[in-house]
Amino acid sequence: MSQAPFRDLFSHALQGNRVQVVGVEDAPFDLPVDDWTRRADPADHRLLDQCHGSTLDIGCGPGRLTLALQMRDQVVLGVDIVPEAIDQARSRGATVQTRNVFGPLPFEGEWDTALLADGNIGIGGDPVALLARTRALIRPGGRVVIEVRGPGVALKVLWATLESGQSSSKPFRWAVVGMDDIADIAGQAGLTVLSQHEIEGRWVVTVQKT
Repeated sequence: MSQAPFRDLFSHALQGNRVQVVGVEDAPFDLPVDDWTRRADPADHRLLDQCHGSTLDIGCGPGRLTLALQMRDQVVLGVDIVPEAIDQARSRGATVQTRNVFGPLPFEGEWDTALLADGNIGIGGDPVALLARTRALIRPGGRVVIEVRGPGVALKVLWATLESGQSSSKPFRWAVVGMDDIADIAGQAGLTVLSQHEIEGRWVVTVQKT
C-alpha cells in the first residue's frame, strides 16, 4: 500500500471519495463526510447555543458550524489544516483560515468561546495539551464547548490512519474522550466544568477558564 499525506486523503474524502479511518474503533469506518457537509440541523443549533460571543471553531472542516454561527450574527472564525476543507467552507461563505491550533492564531487570549465539535477533542492525541492550548486562546471567564463520547466510553489514546484504495496516510495520534473523563482532563488543563448536555444522542460539555 502506498503512503499519502493525511491532508491529501482527507481532501480525497471531501471530494466525494470513500476514505476509511483505521485504528480508532474495533473495525474501520468511513469518514462521515456527509455529516460535515450538510447544513446545520436542530441538534447542531442546540450545541451552538452554548457558544457565547466571539467563537473560534477549531477543526472547522467544510464550515457547517462556522457558517451556522455567522448566520446568528456572531463573530466567528473557523480554522482547519486541510486546504480542501477551507476551500469548501469559503465557497459556502464561511469565514475561515488554514491554521493549526498549535500554531499562531488571530486574537489569541481574546475569544469568548472555543468550539471543539465532531470529536475534535481528539486532535493531536493529547486532550490535556489541546485544552491547555485552547485555554490560552480564550479570555478570562471564556468557555470551551466540547463534544465528547457518552458515559461508559473509556479514554483512549491511539495511532490511527486514513485509508482509501491502495493508499494509506502516515499514522497520526488521536484520542477518544468520553463523559466519564472530561472533567478530570479539563481540570488538568485549568478549566472548570460549567454544564453537560445530552442532545439527541450527542454529548456536549462546556468548560470555563477561571
